[in-house]
Amino acid sequence: KAVWGPCGHLIDIVAVLATVFGLATSLGIGSEQIAAGLSYLFSIDASTSTKVILIITIIAIAIVSVISGLDKGVKRLSEVNLGLAFLLLVFVFMAGPSLTILLNLGTVTRDYLYYLPQLSHWIDREDNLFLHGWTTFYWAWWISWSPFVGMFIARISFGRSVREFVIWVLIIPTLIGLIWMATLGGTALEQMITLGYRGVADAPPELALFKMLEGLPFTNFVSTLCVFLIALFFVTSADSGSLVVDTLTAGGKVDAPIRQRIFWCSTTGLVAVALMLGGGMASLQALTTAIGLPFGLLLLLMCVSMLKGFQQESA
Repeated sequence: KAVWGPCGHLIDIVAVLATVFGLATSLGIGSEQIAAGLSYLFSIDASTSTKVILIITIIAIAIVSVISGLDKGVKRLSEVNLGLAFLLLVFVFMAGPSLTILLNLGTVTRDYLYYLPQLSHWIDREDNLFLHGWTTFYWAWWISWSPFVGMFIARISFGRSVREFVIWVLIIPTLIGLIWMATLGGTALEQMITLGYRGVADAPPELALFKMLEGLPFTNFVSTLCVFLIALFFVTSADSGSLVVDTLTAGGKVDAPIRQRIFWCSTTGLVAVALMLGGGMASLQALTTAIGLPFGLLLLLMCVSMLKGFQQESA
């Protein structure tokens, strides 16, 4: 009864807003990096109009994927996405300082476990600039993604045990993240420390990846692949997010009209364009923080609800 009552509807509305604004932020940030990559490769002006065109293009492809459905469009794009990301990871490992990367993997894992508790709170923090510019923003951004990611994973994980869910959704992605950071980050650090190459250190964040690739073979080809890969990542995010928002607004139905899917996918793109024209990255970050952090309180209540559900099932 509570789910279908006023409180349940309010939570659904907040979840929809968090998802739309979280995806809009992702599209905005993605367009910045893609535009930087195109400027780096082809000297295309990374202007606001270029970023708007990129957002519209990504949304147009996402709409085609959404119309195709979960098993055809979303699944196939995700498989291509993962395959290309794996190839990029293997290439950087083989072409970069492989031994250093392997050594850094242990260091990265150790430091991650050591610093995670310290960086997870704001008490007695001296690095206020990092706290507000990175920790607060990224936590709010991740929280804004939680409604759609949680529901999407639940939908594709139907029939799995809790143990399988924990292993494949929590543990394996964390390990892959550590390997990814150790490989790409370790390569960039090795270039700077050993070779004295400061391309990554001096570049803006959206150009850092391409500057790191300058120190590896086949720079232009791999950089072009990265631009395509980044775009594909945001296409798969937009289409899967739109499917979840469509389900939320349809009362849990997974067979809502196609025009409704198109509407939510288009709305996400329009919000991203409006924010990009209105204030760029600053407005994107402010909106994400504003919608994400309040939803964090709902997440805490959902954690309590989940534990109660486990207790009831085991009783």
